[in-house]
Amino acid sequence: MSDPTSPEAEAAAPNLAHLREEYSRERLDESDVAADPVEQFHRWLDEARAAQLPEPNAMSVATIGKHGLPNVRILLLKGADTSGFTFFTNYESHKGQELAANPGAALLFLWKELERQVIIRGLVQKTSRAESEAYFKTRPYGSQIGAHASIQSTEIPDREWLEKRYAELSVRYPEGEVPCPPNWGGYRLVPAYFEFWQGRRSRLHDRICFDHGPDGRWRIFRRSP
Repeated sequence: MSDPTSPEAEAAAPNLAHLREEYSRERLDESDVAADPVEQFHRWLDEARAAQLPEPNAMSVATIGKHGLPNVRILLLKGADTSGFTFFTNYESHKGQELAANPGAALLFLWKELERQVIIRGLVQKTSRAESEAYFKTRPYGSQIGAHASIQSTEIPDREWLEKRYAELSVRYPEGEVPCPPNWGGYRLVPAYFEFWQGRRSRLHDRICFDHGPDGRWRIFRRSP
């Protein structure tokens, strides 16, 4: 086995300190954004979709875990309007347990090809059971069975155990007859803060932010990069 500390290995390894790109596609000014941050989010999401970026609704969801340590994972956004930003998962998963203990969360969307990212912070609440069941019915059959098969975040003996459980549930629930699991459903993050980030030259990036002013309306301001 080669020595990872040898001069040859060090020469072949990438120098992370020197990995960087110069951003120069767009600019973002306070006068460029919509007065409503949800509208601005949809503008950028539409542009990401028009650019045919892979999974433009993919987002990192950060929560507060045990002992106050942060936790993060990638999920898919399934709804965004004035009421909030919606995603679905197993309520008994790690993120479900963390949100039950502390409803504060943050979302991060990265559209690298457009040199953009969006951060959204707020409090999370469960969607209604009717909304969760309505969305569950739209999911592909395999995903519906998977929601029953996976005891999310728990330790399992091996892959074979999971696939056997999936096969058994496929026999129990024919296509079109899969009920929404009682421990599965939606969350909606009600935003209190938005940050729209546009990459710029020399790392002088644009960061246009929204929070609630004293009058309860959205306040627009700029942060230093």
